[in-house]
Amino acid sequence: MLPIGRKFSNAVATHHLLRSSLESELENFPSTSARTQQRSNRSMSLGGMDCADPKKKNNIVGKLIMAATLTAMCILMLKQSPNFNSPSQFSRHEPGVVHVLVTGGAGYIGSHATLRLLKDSYRVTVVDNLSRGNIGAIKVLQQLFPEPGRLQFIYADLGDAKAVHKFFSENAFDAVMHFAAVAYVGESTLDPLKYYHNITSNTLVVLEAMAAHGVKTLIYSSTCATYGEPLKMPITEVTPQLPINPYGKAKKMAEDIILDFHKNSDMAVMILRYFNVIGSDPEGRLGEAPRPELREHGRISGACFDAARGIISGLKVRGTDYKTTDGTCIRDYIDVTDLVDAHVKALEKAKPRHVGIYNVGTGRGRSVKEFVEACKKATGVPIKVDFLPRRPGDYAEVYSDPTKIREELNWTAQHTNLQKSLQIAWRWQKTHLNGYGTPQAELGKSNCPVRFFWR
Repeated sequence: MLPIGRKFSNAVATHHLLRSSLESELENFPSTSARTQQRSNRSMSLGGMDCADPKKKNNIVGKLIMAATLTAMCILMLKQSPNFNSPSQFSRHEPGVVHVLVTGGAGYIGSHATLRLLKDSYRVTVVDNLSRGNIGAIKVLQQLFPEPGRLQFIYADLGDAKAVHKFFSENAFDAVMHFAAVAYVGESTLDPLKYYHNITSNTLVVLEAMAAHGVKTLIYSSTCATYGEPLKMPITEVTPQLPINPYGKAKKMAEDIILDFHKNSDMAVMILRYFNVIGSDPEGRLGEAPRPELREHGRISGACFDAARGIISGLKVRGTDYKTTDGTCIRDYIDVTDLVDAHVKALEKAKPRHVGIYNVGTGRGRSVKEFVEACKKATGVPIKVDFLPRRPGDYAEVYSDPTKIREELNWTAQHTNLQKSLQIAWRWQKTHLNGYGTPQAELGKSNCPVRFFWR
């Protein structure tokens, strides 16, 4: 029996054979100018067709017969496959197999979560519109897990409700890990409507699709930005949520929608509010590859690496007049490997009719100046630092109290050496100077099942 990927490949191969045969034949056709000249030369004889060349007429008929024959062969090959018109493994529930939909799974955090899920023998469907994600990450994952029924990729936009309901109806999901979101504080202040649409509205679409198609488990990727600038540190799960930028506000609204819906449902919900993410896969398979045009809004680690590589002239540190020990912002930096471990533990512990809300952080705050010094040591480059005014919407000090997640999910951050996490991320950056090096035009060439959904 041919797996879905093989069936797709055979059909594509036959399509290419048909196309190349036709192109080869069409090369023998006269050029436009030649045909125009021929028409003008015989214009006086076309009325009764008595001067038409019978050899050319027969040649055209032969080509049409060849095209029809190859098309029939292509259809016959597909119909003879035992899997023709049969449901894929992704469209049915199987005992002992948990099928997780990962939204935003081609992005930085989502791709690392997908890697961990696949390692733990979950079946995974990634949905991404590739506006911030990268198909190169999907290719890496497919190469690591090529077995049929392990991974499929769906190209769709969560803002397209019709497309979302369609792929929910055609797949048997057991749970959703919802990462997909634009996630830059600075950008959110410049284009707030984008953030409310992309985060709040799209989460509503996902939730409606889950309800309509009976998917009962949601792991929601939220943020410490929902807390705003608390008066007291560290931040616990009961710290008042008073976001001060559109990114945090949009996430808070999405949380509220989820919690309101949950009151009258039997859904299992886990909300993870995590802090500043750094690092990459310790084995060097995945990393962070942000869009060049988004560098000014990106993470401080990405800016440090860009400065170390000479892509930018120096690192811009925004804000040195905060009421902190050295005047720069204080943040809780969580390694992406620890973060995805928290998501998997949340999935394992999710219970029907129960909501779990957890901070995901190390419990220790580091200043931006401290971070920059660690980055200099990790890269071995004396990075130039320019100190600038504050960025709109930023807050002075944020770090977590991870007591609740430690006690309830048995989770504790393991990768807490800031310099080591940066060294691992830097190693990936040095060996991937062009990110994944995969243009989005390569989408259709991925070996894992690829599906397209749009209006």
